[in-house]
Amino acid sequence: MFELRKLPYTKESMGDFLSPITFDFHYGKHHQTYINNLNNMIGNTEFEKSDLFDIVTRSNGGIFNNAAQVYNHDFYWDCIAPTSSELSSELKDTLCNDFGSLESFKEAYLKSATGLFGSGWCWLAYNTSIQKLEIIQTTNANTPITEGKIPILVVDVWEHAYYIDHKNARAVYLEKFYEHINWKFVSEAFEWAKKEGMNSVRFYMNDIHKKA
Repeated sequence: MFELRKLPYTKESMGDFLSPITFDFHYGKHHQTYINNLNNMIGNTEFEKSDLFDIVTRSNGGIFNNAAQVYNHDFYWDCIAPTSSELSSELKDTLCNDFGSLESFKEAYLKSATGLFGSGWCWLAYNTSIQKLEIIQTTNANTPITEGKIPILVVDVWEHAYYIDHKNARAVYLEKFYEHINWKFVSEAFEWAKKEGMNSVRFYMNDIHKKA
């Protein structure tokens, strides 16, 4: 059985970025529902005893949707923090090389997240085949790992992620998101992506959802 992960901060810690009420709904209801649905769906199937990585990468339909949303939300919570932190020099240099400058990356990332139609996610992912970072939009529950690309940053642009606090002003939410990026976590995710490839994603999921 999978369980809802613990948040690495309090729900009161995000100031005018995310309110406690948003956490009550987004984390306490939406994320919990994906956990509940996944547990209910995998009973008496080939995935009953599988780890989350295998479910996300091998399933489809409703099982995939809920498993992927568990992972997507897990990762999102780690990508934000009450206060921003410093990028590693390795990540900073790579962003500058791949996007021209840190400011150019920010502009491209927020433009992509703002322009994503409907519900979904905007990622920064490491493409091991070309050894570059890419900005990737996915809709609904989709995630770059099904394409063999390794997430290092994500923002949730489903309306339930921001509507309580920012109404339909997605761009305002995204600017505040950028001020709250946990660059320490993102830098570590990038380091592990380069060292371990897709295994870094499995390690991440298994660390959160330890099997009894």
